[in-house]
Amino acid sequence: MSYLNNLAFGIYPYIALSVFVLGSMLRYDRDQYTWRTGSSQLLESKQLRKGSIAFHIGIIAILAGHFVGLLTPSEVWHVLGVSTQVKQLIAMGLGGFFGIICFYGMTILIKRRLGNPRIRANSSRMDIAILLLLYAQLILGLLSIFVSMGHLDGEEMLKLMSWAQNIVILNGSTAAAAISDVHPIFKLHVFLGMTLFLVFPFSRLVHVWSVPVKYFSRNYQVVRSKG
Repeated sequence: MSYLNNLAFGIYPYIALSVFVLGSMLRYDRDQYTWRTGSSQLLESKQLRKGSIAFHIGIIAILAGHFVGLLTPSEVWHVLGVSTQVKQLIAMGLGGFFGIICFYGMTILIKRRLGNPRIRANSSRMDIAILLLLYAQLILGLLSIFVSMGHLDGEEMLKLMSWAQNIVILNGSTAAAAISDVHPIFKLHVFLGMTLFLVFPFSRLVHVWSVPVKYFSRNYQVVRSKG
């Protein structure tokens, strides 16, 4: 079991992150025509707008929370007067709030993509797969809140933080050891998160790299009516 744990949480993350970075670079270099969201707005816009706004608000807040929460050393939180227990309660509260918003948006988007025959016909297998993977990851995250409610001492949060920070400093064996005895739902959540990084370059998620900074400084477009 220790070998599998080290493989899944000490080695696999580096494989996934390497594919994430190098795969994105290669796709941008070799296949820029596919570097887009593949929007289906022309086929249906009302449900897309409703689901997309909620999804993006939720997912951006969740990712920011994970980034700050996992990678900020616990000593920094203590200097700021935030104990591990309080940090866990904050994470549960904000994670649950934005998780529900994201869940609402994703439910609409999945129902729209699978239930609308025109959109389904114009969706690739990867479009559907990545949406379902994100949905499963979100559900795991929401379920983990109930697990966290059973132990509010913050110990498992510290182990997850230790895992993430050791992965960043390229200490995979220590990272795997830190996460070895956490609840299975957290392990599955982490593993699926790494899998999302692995498939990222092969999906429409690559548009995340293309932040439209120039949009705010470009010239106005003049659109005239036919009349």
